[in-house]
Amino acid sequence: MSKRDDLIQTYADDLRNKCGMTPDMDLLTKVTIGCGPSIYNADSATVAASQPGELETVKQNFLIKKLGLSDGPELDDAIQSVIETYGRSERNKYRAVVYYMLVKHFGKDSVYA
Repeated sequence: MSKRDDLIQTYADDLRNKCGMTPDMDLLTKVTIGCGPSIYNADSATVAASQPGELETVKQNFLIKKLGLSDGPELDDAIQSVIETYGRSERNKYRAVVYYMLVKHFGKDSVYA
């Protein structure tokens, strides 16, 4: 297995065990690939949910630019919902998992088709 395959498996385990979701492995793979090299860097591979600047980056760079959503309070609410589902006390919130859950939340699977 490649390092990316190992990470995808880790992300799938998090979705199953910490988020109570059954992952769509094809979509999870595409979301992970879409994260680019950031998944290999310990700092950028995770989302610092307690830092407002980090959450703003998720909103601007992923939800608005990548998924094409319009800015509004529902984006912030969705991010908070995903953080809550992942578990606020969970130290390592993987970026690919957060992005995957946001894609599912907004039904934007077609972006990765």
